[in-house]
Amino acid sequence: MDEVIRARGHENVSAEHASTFEVTTDDYLTPAGDCILAIEADRAPADFDPEFVAACRDADATITVTVEADGHTETVEGRGDPDLEFANERSAVGRTSDYVDDRTIVVGAEFAAEGFDRGLVAALADGAEATVTISVE
Repeated sequence: MDEVIRARGHENVSAEHASTFEVTTDDYLTPAGDCILAIEADRAPADFDPEFVAACRDADATITVTVEADGHTETVEGRGDPDLEFANERSAVGRTSDYVDDRTIVVGAEFAAEGFDRGLVAALADGAEATVTISVE
């Protein structure tokens, strides 16, 4: 089961955060947003299908997030959690930790923003269009 978000990069994308990565519906990004990979997302967790959300709430679920932009692709895998809310209307956040809030879409991620392919990060910093596919098994 998949959910797809379309967004775009921004000149301030640095992808330097050590524990999270994020895609936001906001139309701006300051240099302080070092976990943000893309802005102007066309969807947020609150828009996801209830069946998809239910599948992600299984502690044994594997959640995969794939980010594609300008010929570059990066995939990060994590897991579901019964406490995932998918309620936020602005941001989708992947976490290496077990912390859950209304923005969290995956916990226990293999890596955070700093682990993303630097070619992909450079494309996003150049403002490339991005496709973020979230899959649950």
